[in-house]
Order: sequence, then C-alpha cells, then structure tokens
Amino acid sequence: MQVHLMRAAEVKRAIEWIMNNLDGHYAADSVAAAIAVGSAAAEATQGNDGQAGSLFPFFTQKSSTKVQSSQGRNNDSGTASSMSRNFRADVLRENAEAVFAACDAAHGRWAKLLGVRALLHPKLRLQEFLSIYNITQEFISATEKVGGRLGYSIRGTLQSQAKAFVDLQHEMRMTKIKAVLDQETWVEVDVPDEFQGIITSVFSSETLMSADLDASQADITASHPSASSDGSVVPDSEKHAAQQQLVGKDSIKKLNNTQGQLHPLSETTESNKADVVTSSAHGNNKNTKDRGKVTSQKLFYGGVGYHMVNCGLIMVKMLSEYIDMNNYLPALSSEVVHRVVEILKFFNTRTCQLVLGAGAMQVSGLKSITSKHLALASQVISFTYAIIPEIRQVLFLKVPETRKALLVSEIDRVAQDYKVHRDEIHTKLVQIMRERLFVHLRGLPQIVEGWNRPEDADPQPSQFARSLTKEVGYLQRVLSRTLHESDVKAIFRQVVEIFHSQISEAFSRVEISTPQAKDRLHRDVAQILGCIRSLPSDNNSSSESSTPNWGQLDEFLAKKFGAGAD
Repeated sequence: MQVHLMRAAEVKRAIEWIMNNLDGHYAADSVAAAIAVGSAAAEATQGNDGQAGSLFPFFTQKSSTKVQSSQGRNNDSGTASSMSRNFRADVLRENAEAVFAACDAAHGRWAKLLGVRALLHPKLRLQEFLSIYNITQEFISATEKVGGRLGYSIRGTLQSQAKAFVDLQHEMRMTKIKAVLDQETWVEVDVPDEFQGIITSVFSSETLMSADLDASQADITASHPSASSDGSVVPDSEKHAAQQQLVGKDSIKKLNNTQGQLHPLSETTESNKADVVTSSAHGNNKNTKDRGKVTSQKLFYGGVGYHMVNCGLIMVKMLSEYIDMNNYLPALSSEVVHRVVEILKFFNTRTCQLVLGAGAMQVSGLKSITSKHLALASQVISFTYAIIPEIRQVLFLKVPETRKALLVSEIDRVAQDYKVHRDEIHTKLVQIMRERLFVHLRGLPQIVEGWNRPEDADPQPSQFARSLTKEVGYLQRVLSRTLHESDVKAIFRQVVEIFHSQISEAFSRVEISTPQAKDRLHRDVAQILGCIRSLPSDNNSSSESSTPNWGQLDEFLAKKFGAGAD
C-alpha cells in the first residue's frame, strides 16, 4: 500500500509542477485547451452512462465555452489566460482529492484488518500489542503525510482497540490481585533482587527526569520479573527465550517476556498458591540465594527498608506494568491513571478486610490474626503509601493538563486512605496490648489476697507482673523486628501511657495489711517499671525527663515507698 501511495504522491507532485509552471510557457494555452477538450469529453461520456460526478466538475457547465475560447486564443488571449488559471486551480484541487481518496481507501483496508482481530488484540501481552500498535501508527503517519489530511477513521479504530486492551489488562489484574490476596497467609518473604530493580528503574524520579522519558523507558520491562498465571513471582533466571521486537516511531525497542515460577519452601502449600520463597528457612542471613538469584529481607525505597509479603511484591509488579502501558500508550494515560487508582483502592480495602477485619481467617485458613500479621500488613501498606507520590509523578508525565486536576484529587484521596489504614493498624496493636493488660488486671485482686497470707514467702514478682511484662516484651520484639523505629516508638508511647494510668489506678485500690504484702507490691511495681523504661517510646514530655518513660506509676511508687524507692 505504501509503495503505491508513494507513487501516487510522485504523480501528484509532477502534476503540481506542470500546473504551477504553465504561466509564460509556450505550450500553456495548448495544455489548457487539451485539458478542456478532455474534460468536455469526460462529461459527455459520464452523462451518457448515467454516472454522477466528474474528474473536473468545474467544467460541467462551461466545457463548450472553454473549447471555443482555446480555439480562438489569437483573438482573445486574456480570456485564454483566465481560463488557464481556472483550469489550473481545479486540476490542483482534484489532484489533491484523488491522492487523499487513495490514502483514505488504504486506511479503510487497514482498519478492516484491525477489526477482524478486535477480540484477539486485547488479550495480547503488552509487547505483542505494541508491535501492532506501533506499526499501525507508522502507517497512519506515513499515509497522512502523503494524503495531507488526518485519517480520523483509522485513528479512532486504533484508539478504540488500545482502550479495549487497557480495559482487559486491568480486568485481568484485578482478578489476579483478588485471588492473590485471598490466598495470602501474611508470612514474610525474601525479596528477589529483580523487584529492587523495578523500584530503582520505575520509581526513581531523578532517573526519569534526567533524560528523555521515552528513551529511558525503552527497555524498562527487560529488568522486570513476571508473574505466572497463578500469581507467583518469577525471577529473571526463568525468562522465556523468545523476545518480541517492537517497531517504534523513533527506534526498535526490545522487551523480554518472562515466564516461570518460584516454588514455596513449604511443602504443604498448595501448588496454585501465589507465594514467593518464604524467609523462615533463611534464618538471620541478610542475603540468600535462590536458584542463583540474590535476595534480600527488605525492599528498599527512599533509603528505607520494608518487610514484604507475597501480595505486596505482586502489587509492585502490577504497578510497573501499568506504568509501562502509560509510557507506551500515552494517548490513554488518563485511562491508565483511573485504573491505577482503582486497583490501589481495591488493594487497600481488601487488605483491611483480611487483616484488620480478620477475613483471612475465613479465606486463607489462618487460626488467628497476630501482631506479626498486623505488623507485616502495616509494612506493605506503608510501602505502597510511600511510593504513591512517585507513581503519580511518573504517570502524570503523559496526562494532558486539562485532566490533571481531577486525577490528582483522586490519587491523593487514595493516598490518604492508605495513611488512615496504616494508623488504624497501629491503633489495633495498641488495643491488643490494652486488652491483654485488662485480662491480667482482672486477676490482680486474687493475687493480692495471697500477699497478705503469712505463709507466702515467694521472693519473685507475682504472676501478674511476670506475665504482663513477658507479653509486652514479646510485642516489643515482634514490632521492633518488623516495623520502622518511628512507628514502634509511636505505638509504645501509647502503651506506656495506658500502663501508667491503668496499673497505677489498680494498685491504688489494692488493700495492703502486712509488711510482707507491701514488699510484694513494691517488687511488682519495680518489675513493671523496669519493663516500661526499656520500651522504645519517644515520650519525653514529663518533668522527669532523665527517667525514660516516666509517668503515673513512678509517682505512685514515690508516694507509696518514698522518693528513693526503685
């Protein structure tokens, strides 16, 4: 098609040259007369055949006059010259229309080919769809240059199929992330280095802004691991050997298709579970190797490490794929942003239902939702919240200015939802410790009764103090290993405040009738205060700033046993 159209363009240019160089040429009037005669003959022939239209409709009413004028040119050269100009203008117009009609016909043929494959194209991989999309774009650009007008019909067809591609790809990812979340057991996993590569290449604004975006993104998917049909993460070592060559406007871009699966270490996990290799079998090693690929215990972004679970890594991969679609299909950037907002909303809402709402006990078979589960959910939500501003910046490089305001408000609301979710998880952790404290306080009166018995000579703190401090210490270890230091301090600041107020109030109601009971009370207070002072709280607002986590229980101790008691 393009060869024929280029030839037509050459003919068009030749005719334009002839018509634009008639003035002053010795054969100018002869050419005009010949064209007039040919036009008249064509009109007569088409009239006899009952056909409407003409190559030169301008001559329908004046053909005989033009012939006579050209035959008597020696007597009326001015009329012939005027007639020649009219002929020239009409020929140039019809010449352009003919070439555009040829291009339009070519567009129609191409659009039919696309239409036949309309159901197949949305199901292709991105690199496969792009090969068709880019070739079509090149064809459109080349033929529009020949025809001199935009091909609205074929552009509409291509845009429609591109939107169908984005819609189906989004639908598939929504289905997959729902299945992955429903299978999630909220167990910490090691992070293959390919995922760190995604964060470095996709979510690095400095990298994106320091060079041309299209060039920097040309090989972006080459460093990405892929997910198999069951949602399991795949390392680069299992990439499929075949590579799809993409024809772009400026250069040929190569994207690698990856296929494979990492098998979970646990043999009891079902084969269709979406699990990355768990970290439980790796001990405290900072870096381990699985199938020759380096892994890490954390995913780093902005210099901060985050502990991850499988669904969090799958979400990272999906977000990078949306960014790929956004970069390679810039005309649909607004649509892609809407889809990203939707999947981010779903991920946040479903995670909340499964962990805070304890839905994982039904869909994933967990026996309970522990502080470890909550801490890992907090890490995944905190990580996603941290990268949302970068996602917005990357996606909005392609969004038209007229659409940005609305889309910014949508993605900002999603970010706020993630922040609220993270805070609710931390509040839940505080609530767990409060509930455990109340459970132990309910048994305190019975323990105090034993203090007043003469035969009680146990030198250790009571079971109340030992059990309470043991549980607090366990929570501290779990959270300190998983959460960021600032989050741990914020959580235990609230725990410290609750312990000071509730325990001091409970001990104030205790009736002590013997010196032995007073000693037992002192040992319990000292035991609990020692635990409180060891907690990583940032509470330094009291007047006794030199004493860590000083509070009401310290005041109770000083009042009951003297200022020097400890």
